[in-house]
Amino acid sequence: MTRILIGATSEVVRVELASLLATDPTAEVVGSFSVEDAPAQFEDLQPDIVLLDLESPAEESVPVAVEVAEVVSPVLVVLTDNPEKLLPVDAVRSGVRAILPRVAKAEEIFAAIQATMAGLVVLHPDAIGSVMALADSGEPPELEVSDQILTPREIEVLRMIAEGLANKEIASKLGISDHTAKFHISSIFAKLGASNRAEAVTLGIRQGLIMV
Repeated sequence: MTRILIGATSEVVRVELASLLATDPTAEVVGSFSVEDAPAQFEDLQPDIVLLDLESPAEESVPVAVEVAEVVSPVLVVLTDNPEKLLPVDAVRSGVRAILPRVAKAEEIFAAIQATMAGLVVLHPDAIGSVMALADSGEPPELEVSDQILTPREIEVLRMIAEGLANKEIASKLGISDHTAKFHISSIFAKLGASNRAEAVTLGIRQGLIMV
């Protein structure tokens, strides 16, 4: 059973997506949230996939996805109005593993979720153009991204850990809750394979994530 968390600005859209996913016996909707307010209860929900509906213009979609990815770290499946204008390289680096138009059919969404759970990156045909443009320019797309890569926010938290800051101090500096700070730290430990702060810092230095 794939646990899915739905994110969308519109409550109507969240309800519609939840109803759509309810028709898939392999999917379980564990909750929903407004894009402007990523869920503080994320750690308790433990979704496998975050299905993110973005009403914002394509050029604003990646920053929004990055902001959500800083709080929710599993695979992101993004629905956007203009997938052909969303740069896949930037999106994938932020944690997005599937880009589909907001008018995608149910079977397309289900297929994308299954593919991303299998470790694949899914691009709608409309999004292929930007990849080809990169190829024509001689710049490698570099779409193969490790599932264990730290998000920009996690790297920031790791640097604060290296400075000796406690959870509450990290939360205060970043303007987030203690709960969210604790979640970021747990995610960092899991991705680096660390069992404590000192080990996480050591591994971060070895991987060039932080400098001392």
